[in-house]
Amino acid sequence: MISLGVAGFLVLLLLISAIRVLREYERGVIFRLGRLIGSKGPGIFILIPVIDRMVKISLRTVVMDVPPQDVITVDNVSLQVNAVIYFRVIDPEKAVIAVEDFLFATSQLAQTTLRSIVGQVELDELLAKRDKINKRLQEIVDRHSHPWGIKVTLVEIKQIDLPLEMKRAMARQAEAERERRAKVINAEGEFQAATQLQAAAKIISDYPVALQLRFLQTLSEVATENNSTTIFPVPIDFLAAFMGKQEKGKEKEE
Repeated sequence: MISLGVAGFLVLLLLISAIRVLREYERGVIFRLGRLIGSKGPGIFILIPVIDRMVKISLRTVVMDVPPQDVITVDNVSLQVNAVIYFRVIDPEKAVIAVEDFLFATSQLAQTTLRSIVGQVELDELLAKRDKINKRLQEIVDRHSHPWGIKVTLVEIKQIDLPLEMKRAMARQAEAERERRAKVINAEGEFQAATQLQAAAKIISDYPVALQLRFLQTLSEVATENNSTTIFPVPIDFLAAFMGKQEKGKEKEE
C-alpha cells in the first residue's frame, strides 16, 4: 500500500514537471535527446520528462547600453562614444543554436561596429550627421546578427565625450563664427542704408522742392516735442526761393 502511494506521488511529480506554460512573449526551444524538434508556445504544453529539454527565449525588444568606446576619428581627435541598441529575437531556434549567447554576442558586435564606423568619419560629420551614422550602425549590426535570428531595429549614439582642449577650441571657433556673422550683417545693413540714401539723393537732385518739404516735415516733428526753445539751422538754398520771389516783386513795382 505504501509503495503504491509512493509510486503515485512520483507519477504526479513527473506530470507536474512535464507541464509547461509560456507567456505570450515567450517561446520554448525543445531538444529531445539532444536533437532539436522545434519551438513551442505560448500557452500550455507537455514535455516528456528526462527526455525533453527546453530553452526559454523572450521575444520582447531588448534595450542594451553599449559601454563607452575610445575612438580616434579620421581627423585625429580622441573621444569617447557610447550608444544604445534596440533588438529582439525573431527566430528562437537560431538564437539558441547559431550562437552561444546571443545577448553577449550582440553587445560585442555593437561595440566593435561602433568603434569601426566612428573611426571612419571626421568630428564635424559625427556631430552634424548623427542620424546618417546611426543608420549605418543599424544596417551593419542587423546584417551580421541576422544569422543568429536577431532583428536590430535601432542603434543610437547616445553621448560623445570630447577632451577639454577640444571643447575650448570649439567654443573659440563658435565665438569667432558669431562675430563674423555679426560683422557681415552689419556690413549688409550699411550697404542697404547707403543704397537707400543714394536713391533719395537722386530724387532730391531731380526735384529740389523735395528738400524743402522734408525740411518742413522735420520742423513739424520738432515742434511736437515739449521744448521751450528750438534752434534749427536753415539752409541758404531754402531761403533762395523766397529771396527770388522778393526780387521779382521789386522789379514789377519798378
